[in-house]
Amino acid sequence: MRKETLPIVAALDIGTTKICAIVARKNQLGKLEILGMGQADSQGVMRGVISNIDKTVEAIKLAVAEASKKSGIKIHHVYVGVAGQHVKYLRHRGYLMRDHVHDEITQADVDKLVSDMHRLALPPGERIIHVLPQEFIIDDEQGIKEPIGMSGVRLEADFHIITGQIAAMQNIHRCVEKAGLKAVELMLEPIASAAAVLNDEEKEAGVALVDIGGGTTDIVIFQEGIIRHTAVIPLGGNIITEDIKEGCMVMREQAEKLKVKFGKALAIEAQENAIVSIPGLRGRAPKEISVKNLAHIIQARMEEILEHVYFQIRLSGYENKLIGGIVVTGGGARLQDLQYLAEYLTGLDARIGLPAEQLSVNSQRSEFNDPMYATAIGLLVKATERNPVPTEEPEPEPAALPAEPAFEATPVVVAQEETEETQPAESAGQNGSWLENFLRRSREWLEGDIKDFQ
Repeated sequence: MRKETLPIVAALDIGTTKICAIVARKNQLGKLEILGMGQADSQGVMRGVISNIDKTVEAIKLAVAEASKKSGIKIHHVYVGVAGQHVKYLRHRGYLMRDHVHDEITQADVDKLVSDMHRLALPPGERIIHVLPQEFIIDDEQGIKEPIGMSGVRLEADFHIITGQIAAMQNIHRCVEKAGLKAVELMLEPIASAAAVLNDEEKEAGVALVDIGGGTTDIVIFQEGIIRHTAVIPLGGNIITEDIKEGCMVMREQAEKLKVKFGKALAIEAQENAIVSIPGLRGRAPKEISVKNLAHIIQARMEEILEHVYFQIRLSGYENKLIGGIVVTGGGARLQDLQYLAEYLTGLDARIGLPAEQLSVNSQRSEFNDPMYATAIGLLVKATERNPVPTEEPEPEPAALPAEPAFEATPVVVAQEETEETQPAESAGQNGSWLENFLRRSREWLEGDIKDFQ
């Protein structure tokens, strides 16, 4: 019998700067065991939206092939993240009138209320991605989080509805299918990142997750374990790279390396006399870049992004209710001293979000414990919480052939050999006895004729 194992799932993060594919399974302790990871440069995505189908398909194939090679798993099904400036958010209240006041409210009643929200009239070209219940109201009794089991006639609920452009999501499906894969589910990336770097205690206390990607910065605010506010800021790490490119007069690749290796979000922490030498073009003299000036360029743009973040926090109305402060994650969170700049501008506690709590011991010590992989790991966490679709298709077990006893072959051969050897002898004996009988009878007949003649 085949040993029962936990299903293997795969996640695909289609970002502005990179496309990442990760294969993992949950171990017996409920932690993710990373089996393989592959990534490729994303040249067909701008601000979270696919702008070139062919380049995106090629990048997906490269990332998936690398992950498949490292893990030894043939990838068929993936959970895909969706983000970008086209994602919008709205609030709506729905209600359901029940027939009997004495009957308990069941999960079917809540599901019907949620399904009614999916029929909500939207602007042309938009589609609902997630319907997130906020709070329930039963017969004017407000503030109910778990209505199942209660009694009442009128069931109401406030919903946080996340929508996106149909064309943008169809392009994601098209790219995944052209890469030879099947998208099991599209999931909002900041919600996935929250599953990777936040725990239940922080969500209950109140926390703002800031996911700084390459093209956009996504914000999700939790309070009492419920998503209260979401927003997308059309600024990310790529615009910082462009600022360094123009401010330091270097190539884009060099600007990205300067940002990653020597970038600081606080200029006051940079050394005054530190200099980085950049190779010149076609025999020109190397260019010297001041680390202090580099930090000033980065800080100016990061202040702008964090001011937009703080504006969204104030707009949500939960500025004074975020006990957990701000958690910064994503590729942009790799900048040094970023959490101190966030604390200085917002007045809230801040930390860098790492997906360590979701990973097994071996995976925590590896490269995966990095904020840039928070979205992909969060997709895996969300996939394993539901009924996961295994990424590999099980191979059919070979049919068992009936075992032939070893002793049958030898007797048959021996019997055939004996038959072949004995058959001529028996035939010879039979032929000999017939001739003797013929001669004897002939002699007796001749002797009888001779006697009669005498």
